[in-house]
Amino acid sequence: MKPLLESSLKSLPFLHRGKVRDIYAVGDDKLLVIQTDRLSAFDVILPDPIPEKGRVLTRLSLFWFDKLAHVIPNHLTGIAPETVVAPNERDQVAGRAMVVKKLKPLMIEAVVRGYVVGSGWKEYQTSGTICGIELPRGLAQAAQLPEPIFTPATKAPAGQHDENISFAEAAKIVGDRYAAEVRDASLRLYKEAAAYAATRGIIIADTKFEFGTDASGKVHLIDEALTPDSSRFWPKSEYRTGISPPSFDKQFVRDWLESQPWNKKAPAPHLPPDVLMKTSEKYQEALRLLMG
Repeated sequence: MKPLLESSLKSLPFLHRGKVRDIYAVGDDKLLVIQTDRLSAFDVILPDPIPEKGRVLTRLSLFWFDKLAHVIPNHLTGIAPETVVAPNERDQVAGRAMVVKKLKPLMIEAVVRGYVVGSGWKEYQTSGTICGIELPRGLAQAAQLPEPIFTPATKAPAGQHDENISFAEAAKIVGDRYAAEVRDASLRLYKEAAAYAATRGIIIADTKFEFGTDASGKVHLIDEALTPDSSRFWPKSEYRTGISPPSFDKQFVRDWLESQPWNKKAPAPHLPPDVLMKTSEKYQEALRLLMG
């Protein structure tokens, strides 16, 4: 099917267009969330859609929401997206949308790290810490941590970078109760997902969750869950320490962009067809391995 860069529904009130998701109102208490095929890199939305990306993110999120529902409730309603739009708009939501409860987002990014990599590796090399958390000495790049760690971040507006914060700072933003609930749920979600993924040949090096609360204050898992957009997936067969392992995500695009004469500000350069297809294949391979 043709890639979707932007949705254009007329049958529902439009609310927001994010880096990847388009959001519409479904009555007063529900939202239609459409996963487009947009890709952002270095906080810039790229001009070319990645074929099948939105469907991969949707299928994987639905898979994890179902698999991990015993840990914490999520925002799914069970309503089929095709039933809330006009008949001529169903092709824009088929396989790539969810009708979810309208919840109040908790304004922190809930990041869990199980390995020393990325910005964490850079910090560890200089201070022996990740996000201020003391770690054992002598860990190699991409080494597994003794225990996963919770490293929250701010939720930055579009075009800006999220910033790592301490648990105490997270508690100031969302309150002590919610900070503790989010930390505990995030760690349990990560551990259960990582254990399952390992049986399917994938290492989940780190991931990011988002949470929201209902009218009674109950915490729910929202947004997406454990996809190549929100997580670092490594093939177990190619994992070793001392390097940043290959991954099933947009690193392939980042590497290509790094080789271009681009200042990492909008507009981004157009991606060549082979980069688009290779990235699409990586997303689909992650889906195939995890879901069979």
